[in-house]
Amino acid sequence: MDKTRGRPRTFDREAALGTAVLLFWEHGFEATSVGDLTQAMGIRPASLYAAFGDKKALFKEAVGAYGRTEVGGFVGRALEEEPTAYQVVARMLREAARIYPDPAHPAGCLTISAATNVTVQDVEIATFLRDLRNANLASLEERLRRGQEEGDLPEGADVAGLASFVATVIQGMSQQARDGAGSAELARVAELALSVWPRAA
Repeated sequence: MDKTRGRPRTFDREAALGTAVLLFWEHGFEATSVGDLTQAMGIRPASLYAAFGDKKALFKEAVGAYGRTEVGGFVGRALEEEPTAYQVVARMLREAARIYPDPAHPAGCLTISAATNVTVQDVEIATFLRDLRNANLASLEERLRRGQEEGDLPEGADVAGLASFVATVIQGMSQQARDGAGSAELARVAELALSVWPRAA
């Protein structure tokens, strides 16, 4: 058997990807260098490129991995699992208040904060994250519209405006968490947002 062919990688790819998620989450795309990544992963640049492609490809894969985690996928689960529009939004806001400041991981949301200060040369990454956030916004609007059809929201409610309102609150909560706000403070924000939510008669 030719042992020079088909040799296994000398590192755990999934563990390396998890490391990349944390670095990008903490520092953003621009401030996380290939050197930072390889040092944290314990691999050489050539191994990173062979396993993941370039830094942009690794970042996009890291964002996908983040979205499959418990802390990164809570919005999608709320959309899928809650029976009413109000319960969807309440779960999203309350879980954001709990998850974003959790010291077990970097503060806030990776997809909201990672594109901060992206240069013109890396506009592809800013566009990638913007499109992802806009897709989430569209999914929320669609779910609220269905709720309106099912009687969860008043007939005259501004569904698009409500979806934008929720997205804006969540994005603000992410930034507040990065600025040091704790779960109790963010929970008050969540409950205030829910207090003005239109309810069907």
